[in-house]
Parts: sequence; C-alpha cells; structure tokens
Amino acid sequence: MSERILEDLKVVDLTWVVAGPRVGRALADYGATVVHVESSRRIETARVAGPFQDGVFGPEHSLMYGNGNAGKLGVTLDLAREEARGVMYDLLRWGDVFIESFTPGVVRRWGLAYEDVRALNPSIIMVSTCLMGQYGPFAEYAGYGTAGAGMSGFQNLAGWPGRPPIGPFGPYTDYVGPRFALPLVLAALDHRRRTGEGCYIDHSQSESGQFFLAPEFADYFVTGRSLEYSGNQDAEMAPHGAYPCRTDDGASTTWVAIAIRDDDEWTRFARLIGGAELAGEPRYALAPQRLEHAAELDEIVARWTESRTAGAIETTLQDGGIPAHRASNAADLADDPQLAHRGHFIELEHPLHGTTHVENSRFTLSRTPAQVERVAPTLGRDQDLVLRDILHYPEPHIEDLLLSGALE
Repeated sequence: MSERILEDLKVVDLTWVVAGPRVGRALADYGATVVHVESSRRIETARVAGPFQDGVFGPEHSLMYGNGNAGKLGVTLDLAREEARGVMYDLLRWGDVFIESFTPGVVRRWGLAYEDVRALNPSIIMVSTCLMGQYGPFAEYAGYGTAGAGMSGFQNLAGWPGRPPIGPFGPYTDYVGPRFALPLVLAALDHRRRTGEGCYIDHSQSESGQFFLAPEFADYFVTGRSLEYSGNQDAEMAPHGAYPCRTDDGASTTWVAIAIRDDDEWTRFARLIGGAELAGEPRYALAPQRLEHAAELDEIVARWTESRTAGAIETTLQDGGIPAHRASNAADLADDPQLAHRGHFIELEHPLHGTTHVENSRFTLSRTPAQVERVAPTLGRDQDLVLRDILHYPEPHIEDLLLSGALE
C-alpha cells in the first residue's frame, strides 16, 4: 500500500480564509495534488489577517495563510478576465474534486456553478462550503465563523450570568465546518469509485456547528428549556471551573481548569487541598450537595490554587488521577509535552523566512501517515509547474496569458 493514500487525487482549491482551505490542506497532507487558485489583484483575507512571521506585516508573512495552505501548489488567476477563466476551466477538466468557499452566487458569476463544472467534467465532485449553505433566506449573507457561531447558537452559551454573552473564541464554525466537509468529500470519492458518478456537496458551516448542540436541541424540544450561559458551572460536576494561580513574576494572571466528576474523585481532591476535615465534610459528600454549594466550593478551591503555580497544580492533580490542566497560552502550547510527543508542530524551510512552523495533520493513520513537506505557496509560486506540466500549455499560449494579465 502506498504511503501517500491520496496520491492519485487531483484537487482544484478555490477557497480562502479558514474553513475552505483546511479541507484542501487535509487532502494535501495525505498525498493529493491540490492546486490553490487565488489572485494577486485581490489579496485573500488570510494573507493579511495574521499573525505574521517575525511580526512583519505582509501577504507573504501570514502564519494563518501558511498553516491552512501548506502542501498545496499555488497559481494566481484574475477570474474577472475571460482568459483566466479558460485556465480555470482546464483545471476543472483535469481535477477530481473542486472546492470553493465563496458567498453563494460568486462562482456562478464566473461560470463556475455546478451545472457549468459538470458540463466540463461529468465525474467531478464539487464542494461549496459557506456560512449558511447555498439556499434559504440567509444563504447570501456574507460573514465569517463568528456570525456562524451566532447562527448556530454558540454565541449565547459562553458568558457570565447577568452579563452580555462572550461567545467562544474566534470564528468558531470556521474550525468545526472542515471536520464535516472532509468526510463528505471522502464519502463522495467512495461513491464515485463504485458508481462512476460525481456529485455536488452543499456544505453549511453553521449547520455543522449546530450538530455539536444536538443534546441542547433535544432538551428544548422535550422540555421547552433553552440553554443559557452560566460561566464555568456544570450541570453535573462541582467543583468545575478555571481557578487563579500564582505566577513567579507576579505580573500576569494564570489559571488552571479543574473538573471533579464523581464522589470518589471529590474525596481524593478534598484530601489533597484540605485534608481529612474537608474530605469528611458531609455537606460536600454527594454531587447534588456540591452543586448546591458550588459557589462556596469555588472559593475554597481558589484559595488553594492562588498560592501555587499552574504547573505545580497540574502535576499534582494529574498524578492523583484528577482532571486538571493549565489554561494554556501560545507559549504553553509550543512547549506542551503531549503535542510535542505527537509531532503537532512542524518546522519547514521557507524561501523568504528561512524556516516557519505549521501544524501537523489532526489525526494519525498507522499505515499511511500524513506527510507535510512544503510550505504554503507564495503568490504564483507554481505557475510554471501547473501550466506546463499539469495543463501542458505550449509556450506561446503561456506568453499570451501573461500579456493578457490573466495570471495575476
């Protein structure tokens, strides 16, 4: 069996920002030839969103772009020009999969709707991944995963009672969506292998996010209750929260997350932080009682944690079989021993920066592991390879394209 399980797969990637690029990136990790199409005339958002290598702003310095597009080939096409659309049509005739992530209606104006693409290549699998899906009253609303998190219900789940909702960090559904789009592509490839048929996948990132709230939806339809934010409280566990810790420099606040899942765990935890007296306190012996006194317990736990460092607390509690972990910042993640053991961060050579870092594949396959060998393309980096070696264009045609401005 090949170590590159998708090495025969050809993908045309017309995506931008986060949700779309991560689907193509996952396919590239396992050997697919992914041609990422963008334009130097309208720089895509991820290239200017940062964070930036060495803190230097610029479209070739974005670590967000680099992380989402590692392993891909890159060409620039100004799809407002007929000549560039001709190149795109030839790529679609070549490809097995076409992924786009624009607001509904955009690719149709370029002649790249599914009926157009299918006419070029009847067996192609086309994926449109966007915020709300391709049809419905909200379909043409433009936005990022922050709006998707609001639509999905997540924005109203994180916050403190009596205060405005905080919502989850970042464009939440941009990161959830690719986890659904990727298996849909693989299922479509399996279907095509068995039947020879291509298909069209209309992927709604917001609906993918809603899947994770299925228990809350079920509870609402049965009881009429609507889940609301409640800080770090849990319906079944107490103590449960993030607690302040001591820092050696005294200049910043660090936190540790602790979750006590059952009565036995409470007894062991209580003995660690308060000795036999706290462990034997009858008011806290059973979970329903601890939930009733959750605020009181939070104060007890916080008094214990604030005199210790997050690292010391993490080690002590984990050694005792009690779930605990520091609330990690970027530096903590870079030094995390579990991530290091799994090779989560990879250093790659970069033509402009010497080296850069990207994340590895999110999963490990034993017989066909991911191989991330090349950084994301600089603008137009692989123009010659794609036009000459993939599309087999003669030199006069390439020169005409250059002169027309199509390759920008």
